Amino acid sequence: MRKLVYYIGVSLDGYIAGPGGEVDFYPTPADYVAWMSAEFPDAMPTHIRPHAGVDPHLPARHWDTVLMGRGTYILPGEHVESPFQHMKQYVVSNSLSQADHPGVEIFAGDPVELVRELKQQDGLDIWLCGGGNLAGQLLGEIDEMIIKSYPVVAGSGVSVFGGVFQPTQFTPVRRKEFDNGAQVTWFERG
Repeated sequence: MRKLVYYIGVSLDGYIAGPGGEVDFYPTPADYVAWMSAEFPDAMPTHIRPHAGVDPHLPARHWDTVLMGRGTYILPGEHVESPFQHMKQYVVSNSLSQADHPGVEIFAGDPVELVRELKQQDGLDIWLCGGGNLAGQLLGEIDEMIIKSYPVVAGSGVSVFGGVFQPTQFTPVRRKEFDNGAQVTWFERG
């Protein structure tokens, strides 16, 4: 069965983005970007791939489906209608119209039901791209997390998980550290 993988960047104080959706405050030196591009090319938006030396036609490696909330899909100042053309794209939103967003599938129902249906289909794993509110709704369905921890305090913004108090145990299974203090940690449910 396919897994739902929450792959996300997080500040030291638990924010995935600033109050306006900013993510440009994360320190990303060249060696980090090169490693991330090689390890997780699926997570690179299709239109950015050629600028980072990643083949835009590279087949999916980890994930062939991406799930995101409206706030992640429509980032201020850099909206792209179909950011991950190399994957099946779902946007969970009650306010967007499918007719206005033909490059993605708009889903207005219960995201838990959607994920359970997707897990039963053939294919690679499913990437939960964000945001925090959607991650909070899907916490019970997340099988694995890959957390990119950055040595920076944001102060406020979008929390890595929104929602109700729901302690859930995950076990760290691998960690990669970088000279600038960033870390990538793999967690499995359990």
